[in-house]
Amino acid sequence: MRQPDLLPGTADLLLVADHASADVPPGLDLGVPPALMADHVAVDIGTDALTRRLARALASPAVIATVSRLVVDCNRAPEDPGAIPASSDGHIIPGNWNLPASERDLRIAAIHTPYHDSIAGEIARMRPALIVAVHSFTPCLATRPDEERPWPVGILYNQDDRAARLGLVALSARGLHVGDNQPYSGRDLNYTCDRHAEAAGIPYLGIEVRNDGLQSKEGIARWTHILADMIANVRRNLP
Repeated sequence: MRQPDLLPGTADLLLVADHASADVPPGLDLGVPPALMADHVAVDIGTDALTRRLARALASPAVIATVSRLVVDCNRAPEDPGAIPASSDGHIIPGNWNLPASERDLRIAAIHTPYHDSIAGEIARMRPALIVAVHSFTPCLATRPDEERPWPVGILYNQDDRAARLGLVALSARGLHVGDNQPYSGRDLNYTCDRHAEAAGIPYLGIEVRNDGLQSKEGIARWTHILADMIANVRRNLP
């Protein structure tokens, strides 16, 4: 069983990072080149460091996934075929093809379930006033090279946009070009926040930072400052 990292905190916030790791458990061969494990298909680049720094800046507890999304995608329902992807952005994942149901169930039980149980446990323990999901996205998908992704940051949401609207205003006030449900819509892919925030009536922010801004210590420090300020602003102004 692979447990997520749990960071302690005293604030009435909860940070989560579904895709923070590129790690593959010992004995599991995905059949992909090692270089691919540093690509956005395997990990949300920069989000491990960003989430940890935000947790420190905000004194917030955090739940951080410790296994690559190519092993199990924790931001998808366990029954979703994409939870264990056979391909991603044009890359075939041989170790996930024709996976026996027993192996699929084992991965879900060992990785997906402990991650979401940990989030549920934190919510039961302290009932956060705001949940913040931290993600990053690539400037350009290999399978859609002509699709422009000009936003340095986006805010995602499904039906509950209470926190999202405040976040969009706060980031726009800095002069940032903010994606409103971009680079993809939270109405299409929002499993973690749907399960733990929407279903419980807890306001939430789905944050997407373009990963070319997270590939240096300076970039991570810059986005920590911007996002910590925005999250604190949203928390203060929630009804």
